[in-house]
Amino acid sequence: MGYDTARGEPATRFGTEEFYAALGRAFVAMCAVVPVLFLIEAIDVWARLGLDLAGGIIPRHLDGIDGVVFSPFLHANWDHLYGNSVPLILLGTFVLAAGWRRFVWSTVLIILVSGVGVWFIGDPNSVVVGASGVIFGYLGLLVTRGLVERSWWNLGVSALVGLLYWYQLYNVLPTDGPVSWQGHLIGLCAGVIAAIIFRARRPRIRDAIDDL
Repeated sequence: MGYDTARGEPATRFGTEEFYAALGRAFVAMCAVVPVLFLIEAIDVWARLGLDLAGGIIPRHLDGIDGVVFSPFLHANWDHLYGNSVPLILLGTFVLAAGWRRFVWSTVLIILVSGVGVWFIGDPNSVVVGASGVIFGYLGLLVTRGLVERSWWNLGVSALVGLLYWYQLYNVLPTDGPVSWQGHLIGLCAGVIAAIIFRARRPRIRDAIDDL
């Protein structure tokens, strides 16, 4: 990959053809992920498998800890899935556009941290399912990535999604409703951690020259 030696930035920075190509590929990939979630929900409803109960997180119960892995792929109902689909595609696209390796590792970290956190501090009388923790994780990742990598377009995307879904942001605060605010809050924090751990490191000028 070539680098701008004056700025030490990759050639895929915002505004370049490579950037838009990466963004397009990421969008197509995320649009392919969401139908899988719909397929899982359709099979669950049609066959009456009860996957929500079987694969959800049951806080502080050993038989519910496997939900840490499975719960992001399950949803309580169709409305729950519809509500998560659009923000998952939007945020996931921009996270994935920065590279599939960073996307995979960041997603794994967000799923594990948010899931384990919910298992420890969630309501033990509840069953937690849904991709909301991942969505809030992506939001935290993009905001933090914009700061640590000085990426204005990451901050811009986060601001845009925040404006579109501002009414959902209060879900990171404690509530008595059927919403896992713990998963949202811990997912947001996990995204911050992922952005720091998997941040892009700027090459030294000598390394950049060697890559040209």
